[in-house]
Amino acid sequence: MANIIAIANQKGGVGKTTTAVNVAASLASLGRRVLLADMDPQGNATMGCGVDKHDLVKSTCDLLLSDVGLAACLKRVSDPAPGFDLLPANADLTAAEVGLISSSAREQRLAHVLADAVGDYEWVIIDCPPSLNMLTVNALVAAHGVLIPIQCEYYALEGLSALLDTVEQIRGNRNALLRIEGILRTMHDPRNNLANQVSTQLLTHFKDQVYRTIIPRNVRLAEAPSHGLPALLYDPMSKGALAYLALANEMLSRRESNRSVA
Repeated sequence: MANIIAIANQKGGVGKTTTAVNVAASLASLGRRVLLADMDPQGNATMGCGVDKHDLVKSTCDLLLSDVGLAACLKRVSDPAPGFDLLPANADLTAAEVGLISSSAREQRLAHVLADAVGDYEWVIIDCPPSLNMLTVNALVAAHGVLIPIQCEYYALEGLSALLDTVEQIRGNRNALLRIEGILRTMHDPRNNLANQVSTQLLTHFKDQVYRTIIPRNVRLAEAPSHGLPALLYDPMSKGALAYLALANEMLSRRESNRSVA
């Protein structure tokens, strides 16, 4: 049974798509069967995997609005070996959001289309758009956990409160299994006093929900998407690539710990 993780934060520029692509690549490099689902009309995760969003025949939009099966929409990202599957997206996904509003069971559409395929994967990573819209709600209803990337700055804490409220609402009304998978500190510069203060506040308030792994501000992470590559392929020894590999290992370790407790 796949562990479905939505990577969400309605605040843009916090490293959400970077996290989605690099977590998927890192888990795949560790031998896990991974599906990366792009739920953002910007299609940045799609492009970051080396797939041209302008040339898609089938995409997330088709999956949500028609009877096309998941397999018909997938693209294979062959590196790093053994690679992972990508459910790509482009601007057509905006039409899916509009279409979902008038459909029945509109919040459960993604959960329904993923249900028949999750047995093929150990991890499904969903890259959400930077807003709490119907696409994000679909991702949260389908997910088992929410991974929240957060840049350690003042305004990020305000956005975090709104997202946590949304998670609680969905847990109460649509998805009782939804949990906070973890809070990830991204683009961190240890020389910045404010970043260190916010990091300390996160640890104080959220304790074990905060990942030990911290993603540093790293030029290679910023450059990799323009080459259509995860950082693990673009520069595998860069601080950013190594940090995401450490995060993937931490996620696996947490999952094993949760299983043993259960």
